[in-house]
Amino acid sequence: MSGLDRCLHGLLISVMILAHAACDYICFLCLCPLTSNQSNCIVTSKYNVLTFLPVNLFEQFQEVANTYFLFLLILQLIPQISSLPWFTTIVPLALVLSITAVKDATDDYVSVDTDRANRATMDTNKLQWHNEKWMNVRVGDIIKLENNQFVAADLLLLSSSEPHGLCYIETAELDGETNMKVRQSVPVTSALGDSNNLATFDGEVVCEPPNNKLDRFSGTLYWRDCKCVLTNQNMLLRGCVLRNTEACYGLVIFAGPDTKLMQNSGRTKFKRTSIDCLMNTLVLWIFCFLVCMGVILAVGNAVWEKEVGSLFQSYLPWDPPVDNFMFSAFLSFWSYIIILNTVVPISLYVSVEVIRLGHSYFINWDRQMFCSQCLTAAEARTTTLNEELGQVEYIFSDKTGTLTQNIMSFNKCSINGQVYGGTPKRLDFTAFNPLADPEFCFYDAGLLESVKVGEPRTHDFFRLLSLCHTVMSEEKSEGELLYKAQSPDEGALVTAARNFGFVFRSRTPGTITVSELGRPVTYSLLAILDFNNIRKRMSVIVRDPQGRIRLYCKGADTLLMERLHAGSQDLMNVTSDHLNEFAGDGLRTLALASRELTEEQWEDWAESHRAADTAADLREERLAAAYEQIEQHMTLLGATAIEDKLQEGVPETIAILSLANIKIWVLTGDKQETAVNIGYSCKMLTDDMGEVFIVNGHTVQSVRQELRSVYLTLYFIVHACLTLWITAVVRVTVIYFLSLQAHALEADMEAELLMTACACKAVICCRVTPMQKALVVELIKKHKKAVTLAIGDGANDVSMIKSAHIGVGISGQEGIQAVLASDYSFAQFRFLQRLLLVHGRWSYLRMCRFLCYFFYKNFAFTMVHFWFGFFCGFSAQTVYDQYFITLYNILYTSLPVLAMGIFDQDVPDRRSLEYPKLYEPGQLNLLFNKREFFICISQGIYTSLVLFFVPYAVLSHASQDTAEPLADYQTFAVTTATALVIVVSVQIALDTGYWTIINHVFVWGSLGLFFSIMLAMHSQTLFSSSPNQFHFVGSAQSTLLQPVVWLTIALATVICIVPVLAFRFLKLDLKPQLSDTVNTEHMTHIYIYTHAYTYTLYKYLGPHIHTLTYIHAEVCVCVFTECMSLPSCPLKHYSQF
Repeated sequence: MSGLDRCLHGLLISVMILAHAACDYICFLCLCPLTSNQSNCIVTSKYNVLTFLPVNLFEQFQEVANTYFLFLLILQLIPQISSLPWFTTIVPLALVLSITAVKDATDDYVSVDTDRANRATMDTNKLQWHNEKWMNVRVGDIIKLENNQFVAADLLLLSSSEPHGLCYIETAELDGETNMKVRQSVPVTSALGDSNNLATFDGEVVCEPPNNKLDRFSGTLYWRDCKCVLTNQNMLLRGCVLRNTEACYGLVIFAGPDTKLMQNSGRTKFKRTSIDCLMNTLVLWIFCFLVCMGVILAVGNAVWEKEVGSLFQSYLPWDPPVDNFMFSAFLSFWSYIIILNTVVPISLYVSVEVIRLGHSYFINWDRQMFCSQCLTAAEARTTTLNEELGQVEYIFSDKTGTLTQNIMSFNKCSINGQVYGGTPKRLDFTAFNPLADPEFCFYDAGLLESVKVGEPRTHDFFRLLSLCHTVMSEEKSEGELLYKAQSPDEGALVTAARNFGFVFRSRTPGTITVSELGRPVTYSLLAILDFNNIRKRMSVIVRDPQGRIRLYCKGADTLLMERLHAGSQDLMNVTSDHLNEFAGDGLRTLALASRELTEEQWEDWAESHRAADTAADLREERLAAAYEQIEQHMTLLGATAIEDKLQEGVPETIAILSLANIKIWVLTGDKQETAVNIGYSCKMLTDDMGEVFIVNGHTVQSVRQELRSVYLTLYFIVHACLTLWITAVVRVTVIYFLSLQAHALEADMEAELLMTACACKAVICCRVTPMQKALVVELIKKHKKAVTLAIGDGANDVSMIKSAHIGVGISGQEGIQAVLASDYSFAQFRFLQRLLLVHGRWSYLRMCRFLCYFFYKNFAFTMVHFWFGFFCGFSAQTVYDQYFITLYNILYTSLPVLAMGIFDQDVPDRRSLEYPKLYEPGQLNLLFNKREFFICISQGIYTSLVLFFVPYAVLSHASQDTAEPLADYQTFAVTTATALVIVVSVQIALDTGYWTIINHVFVWGSLGLFFSIMLAMHSQTLFSSSPNQFHFVGSAQSTLLQPVVWLTIALATVICIVPVLAFRFLKLDLKPQLSDTVNTEHMTHIYIYTHAYTYTLYKYLGPHIHTLTYIHAEVCVCVFTECMSLPSCPLKHYSQF
């Protein structure tokens, strides 16, 4: 094959090493990388110094309101149409843009810092060995890595300091597994262990193009007339860590975005909440409403100027350049657009950002989400998604490290038809085996006795466990063994064999050394038959010191039983019963079997295996056929049962979230049996489920048929229930569990998958890659229009976390990639219930109440100008003075609604967890939607009508004590402004459900601030200092001294508030919400407990009481001495309260 032909099949990398005899360095030259010379620089930040300002402003002006206010600012710079000063808009707009820009820059700086650090340096080739930053690595470079260093790019392992070209890696940041894995160089390069040998390497690599398949690599190395097949076992992927290996050398195959880690990472997305999207729509509607009001008033101006204004031209002429009534109406239209723009004030967006920041701090400060074991607090890594936490309908969770601790224990086993394990007494292995792991626990002395008496099947059982695995052993000192397993299952099984006398000591590529009951035995390792998703089993073929060849196999019982010798039928039936018993206990099971091979059988099979391994095409299929050929006619040894340790509180958390109508899907790369077992362990899968559907087809067509079959089954069951009793549907349609394989995620099966999966209570997707996890999330986002949350702990979860509306990272022991990509992070899965049911629900509730009140108060404020237009000749004259207009949303009404938006609660946090159904209004978007928006603006319009026409009607005929009329402009303005501030203050007092000292200070303080500033604005002092700005000296003082003014204000307040109170009382009585019912129960319990507590206090304590104070709801706070220390104190009965 020519170089050009190879290029057509993939990526050609040629590296020539030139040795210079006169120099002490080596020159590494990449001759012809036929793709672009890809940089290894990774950028996860959104901005840099040059792009920050334009990109950030572009993002901010995607907010319709920001664009709207920029347009108004331009209008206010035109003196002919502006009746308000320009600073009333530009100052708030600049403040909003600046605050948001600072927040975005702070968030992005974390990513920039990470990109720059990027684990700093490693050894690479540029004229000599030297330290180099990751970003400078290129395809074709040869890299030297040392122990505990991260792999900088996707490398082809050339050689290592270990024998046979072995090296050990940890892939926690790549696939979420914390256990060690082994990689091996191809034999022709394993001797390139120093600079002189590396100088002779001038090979060519032909490989597949960049892709996201973490478990597969296909390529060929051509060197020295040798053709070597390259697989994933020869690759070191970016993100891995070199362990237990002094040094290794690798050739860069893929760099930067082409690496498999980055191919599995989705793009950084700009996430917006559903409320943000709704607000953009509402702002457009309000703008249309504003235009309509402007048109109405402009038409009124044209009519008035033509019919009435023309009569006064002699002493009220038009200002230039107005020369006719139509042009006057045109200018009037834009003037009213400016005056009425406060229906959506810019302070709304400042307040929203402040509220979200406060909610984020509450999450960070929550001590109940602090993990004392790892000293990690919860962290809100974004401030823009808090209210979205209260609307989640789907949770997509990783399994390993997210639901589980990755800690497994050997719990039970079945050997030759006999079950062991589950007795009360724990075994002590100290006297029997000095190499035993002291932390290992097993509860059945009968198994140890069987080992001691030399039962052959028992010995074979543990011999298999000590040989059939890929565990690495590290012996730090004599007898002190440390096992590094690729999976916690393997670690648990090898540890069990170790404690029962079959101690795995070490391995090389060709041998395995075991200590069997104190006697060292070295087995020749002839072949390893790898585990994969289709085979679901692993085998080894070994030769013992006596020359006997045996095959040992462990795997899923459903597949292993089919390959047993016909004479094992009785034992198979008994063991199958034991396996069902183990599965019922939620344990992870494996079946074990062995087969003795003759020399001829081994040699024949080895030849066929060798041919399959070196095949140029269909290599995987040919290897599978070879494995199938040898794994036949085996003898059953027994079965194992392993307990997978869940994180604390996982079953309870899943149960509570399910009651909150949140659907939980587990997306795992594990095999199906593991997924089903974890479903039982975390109570996603329970015994009361009517059906458990498992879709495990190995082809696209078979998966499609199984999905359709499941859906038809569900349809007929539901249809049958409908014919019997309509209420049965609710019970039946939510009791199914579906386990899916990755083939179900094919694009042409979206409809079948969605219909089937959404009819089930729980879904587990098995053997999915990181990118397929993201596809599942995107599928639900696309078709269900529901808020999704993804939670994971490893780099393999990054794509899923970025794709979901909300990403949550578990800061566990599997790296920090998931945390860095997440919106929220904490240490344990159980904190998710508090994040959603408490913080999420409160944030949604507070934001909805804030928005409803904000639109109400601003419509009440702004619409007064609209009504006034009909009484001022449509001249764009304002009712209030410019300072009141400027300060209304900044000082007079901003702080009370801000306090409500930050601190408000409808029920305490404990009640939120006790009643998960309280979460449903957020999912149904009941608290703020288009209907609620129209209700609150209707209330605002009604309030504006009352605030304008009641003072207008009263003051038109009222007079002062001196008989002078009160019907002047300033008296009307002061009366209307005062009534407005009082009404909106009373309204927020009614809307506030949870009062703090801050709420009291802000509500009543804002009222006091209004009166102070208003009196100051009309004072003689300000008039003397600036008579052009403060014209109406003494107007406020004179107005507020009139009793009729206060009666008018009181009347307007009553007319505005009484209908609201009546409606709320009727709603509470006729159609109470769940939160109202919970609050009623809560107050009833407080009343009962308080009176019982108070009675006991007076009866028992007497003189011990120092202070007794009553507060809201008759709850008493007692400060006393000696009481609780008394052994018979009855107050201890009420201590939980």
